[in-house]
Amino acid sequence: MGKYGLLGEKLSHSLSPLIHSMLGTVPYDLFERDRGEAVSFLKNGDFTGINVTIPYKIDAFRASDMLSPEAKRIGAVNTVVRRRDKLYGYNTDCFGFIYSLEKRGADVRRKKCLVLGSGGASKAVVAALDMLGAGEIKVISRSGEDNYRNISRHGDAAIIVNATPLGMFPDCGTSAVDLKDFPDCEFVYDLIFNPLKTKLLLDAERLGIPFSDGLTMLVAQAKKSSDLFLGTERDDGVIEEICAEVRRQTANIVIIGMPGTGKTTVGKLVAEMTGKRFVDTDREIVRCDGRSIPEIFRRDGEEYFRNIERDVIRDLGRGTGLVISTGGGCVTVPENRDPLRQNGIVIRLDRDTAKLSRQGRPLSLDADLGKMLEIRAPLYDGFSDHTVKNEKTPLDAAEEIISLFERYVKK
Repeated sequence: MGKYGLLGEKLSHSLSPLIHSMLGTVPYDLFERDRGEAVSFLKNGDFTGINVTIPYKIDAFRASDMLSPEAKRIGAVNTVVRRRDKLYGYNTDCFGFIYSLEKRGADVRRKKCLVLGSGGASKAVVAALDMLGAGEIKVISRSGEDNYRNISRHGDAAIIVNATPLGMFPDCGTSAVDLKDFPDCEFVYDLIFNPLKTKLLLDAERLGIPFSDGLTMLVAQAKKSSDLFLGTERDDGVIEEICAEVRRQTANIVIIGMPGTGKTTVGKLVAEMTGKRFVDTDREIVRCDGRSIPEIFRRDGEEYFRNIERDVIRDLGRGTGLVISTGGGCVTVPENRDPLRQNGIVIRLDRDTAKLSRQGRPLSLDADLGKMLEIRAPLYDGFSDHTVKNEKTPLDAAEEIISLFERYVKK
C-alpha cells in the first residue's frame, strides 16, 4: 500500500485529505515542516507520493532527481513520486489552472495579465498563461522591477491572478491590490480556496467583474497528482463531482432577514437536513457577553451590541460547514457583509410583516415594522444571493433553501 500526503508549512485547514479520500489516494497525511526541514523530509521521508504546497515548491524542484517537462519549464514542483529511491518531480498546478480557466470560460489570449506573487504557484500560472496565448504577462513581487509600489503603471491589465497567500485563512479580509485601480480588468482569479471568496474576489463581485476561486484548480491538480501516484488516467469529469462534494460539505448557508421571520426555526431544519452545524449569532452574543440581548440593549445600547455582533460574525464567517442564523439588524453594519459571504451562500428569509414575532426583540417591540423593512430591504438584498418566502411551513422554506444550495455547489 502506498503512503501519500501533503508537505507544507501551515496545513491545519487543508482540503487535500478530503479530496484525496474521494480520489482513492489513501492513506493521505499532512506533513507540516519548518523551512529547514523540508528538503530533508523530501529526501528521507516515508512516502510513496507527496504533494507540495506553500512555500516549498521550489525546494521540491531542487530536491527532485528527475523532472517532468512541465516541471522543468515552470521551475517548481508540486507533486513528487518516489520510484526506486529516486524522486520524480512533476507540476500539476499548470494543468489545474488551465482546466479551471477553461471551465469558467475566461479568455486570456492577447490580453495583458498581472500575476501577483513570484513563488512556485506563480511560476505555474505564468507558464499556463503563456501556453494559452496571453499577451503581456507581468509578475508583481515585493521587491522586483514590477512591485506593489509601482503597480499603478499596470492599471490597464485585463486579467489579474493572485498567487500569493494574502487573504488566506486565518488572515481573511486582506488583499494585495485595490481593483478600482484597474478599470480595464475583465477577470479576476484567486488561487486561494479558503475562504472561497477572498477580499479580492468579494471586491470583484461588488464591481461586477467575473471571477474564480481556487477550489477547481486545487481539485484538478489533485486529480492529476493522484493519477501519477496510482498510475491511472481517469476522466476529468471526476473533478466537477469532487468540487461539488467539497462545497457541499464545507460551504456555509447563511440566513438573514427581518426579526421574527423564522430564521432560527428554518435554520435548524436546514442544518438537520444537510448535516451541518447550526449556529445563531444572537445566542453566540449572549454566550460571549453573559447577558441576555434585552439586557445588553437596556444597559449599554445598540452600538455596544452591534460591536459584539460584528466580532461574532467575523469569527463565524471564517468557519466552514455551518448554517448561520443572523440577527435581523446585522445588515445595518456594512462590515458584516464580507464575512457572511466569504464562505458560502446567503439567503434572505422573507415574511409578511404582520406575521413577524416581536417577542424578545428590543428593536421590534415598539417599532413600525413596515418602516423598518422599508429601510432594511435594500440592505438585505445587498447582502444576499437569493430570497426565500417563509409563508407556508418552515419545512417548505428549508427545502427551498437546500435546493438553492444544491444549485450553488454545482455551479
